[in-house]
Amino acid sequence: MKYALIGCGRIAVNHMKAALNNELEIVAVCDVLPEKMEGILEKYDLQNETSIKRYADYKEMIVQEKPELVSIATESGIHAEIALHCIEKGVNVIIEKPMAMSIEDADKIIAAAEANNVKVSACHQNRFNVAIQELRKALEAGRFGKLSHGSIHVRWNRDHGYYDQASWRGTWEQDGGALMNQCIHGIDLLRWMMGDEIEEIYGATRQQFHDYLEAEDVGMAVVKFKNGAIGTIEGTTNVYPKNLEETLYVFGEKGTVKIGGTSTNNIDVWNFADETEEDAKNKELKEATSNVYGNGHTSLFADVIDAIKNDRRPYVDAVAGRNALEVVLSIYKSQKEGKVVKLPLKDFASTDMKGEF
Repeated sequence: MKYALIGCGRIAVNHMKAALNNELEIVAVCDVLPEKMEGILEKYDLQNETSIKRYADYKEMIVQEKPELVSIATESGIHAEIALHCIEKGVNVIIEKPMAMSIEDADKIIAAAEANNVKVSACHQNRFNVAIQELRKALEAGRFGKLSHGSIHVRWNRDHGYYDQASWRGTWEQDGGALMNQCIHGIDLLRWMMGDEIEEIYGATRQQFHDYLEAEDVGMAVVKFKNGAIGTIEGTTNVYPKNLEETLYVFGEKGTVKIGGTSTNNIDVWNFADETEEDAKNKELKEATSNVYGNGHTSLFADVIDAIKNDRRPYVDAVAGRNALEVVLSIYKSQKEGKVVKLPLKDFASTDMKGEF
């Protein structure tokens, strides 16, 4: 299957690794900065592969190379524009998070994917973490009983040096803040585990230590789910001096699970009323990861390839991407208006937050 990568920045190494692990035919890389393309090709010793072309213009690349699958790993603000072009050309797409920066663009992507019979996956790769998959199995088997509440804590550090690497970071137009960039994976997991359907959200965000940015560096929210459960969200890049944790809790009448580690990759607590022999293994489950992005990209790519071959929806589809985005934008709207936001969110964009701090 012909594959091309659009955007060769920080997260692109995980996309290239996943493409290689899945034995895709890499036909091209695309970036406006030639040194970025060379850097990623050199990292995987592909710089001398004459079959891999370099492009500064993704539209030209699509015409010339006709890839079946592309992944988009550019700055967030142009994800939707690139995705819509690829979809309209009949190309299947993996979109790095967030899928878009507005509800309107997310809805356009979902509609275009349906109209063109194209597979679109939002890159929420942590759904494939071993610990998360075990939690999902327990949840779907009804082992928690009635859900009480759940929470996600993303307590990370991003210093001035991180933001200096790319001028788009921390801007409302191209990135958003801690919730949109760093915490959206955890937000996706919380919504998915707690029943997906949300009634309302109340949130507050602040910019405490990053006054050189436009967006927030800490955000908190309370989420009311339609099934009666309550969720809480805490996301920040203010933890001194380095990343502390990304921790997901789910509490039910017959079960309690805490998944921790730096990227929800370890099971810290695993307690159920109907304990089985398998549970003993899960109590000790730790998945080694080389960075905070975890190991899920390879599995997500494998799923999308299978979805294309078998004409089915990807495990993490465009609707999932919209759902995670909707939570973040609802928190932003709640901060801006100082009141509870009812879902579904009709129309809001990260750029509506300009001037907030």
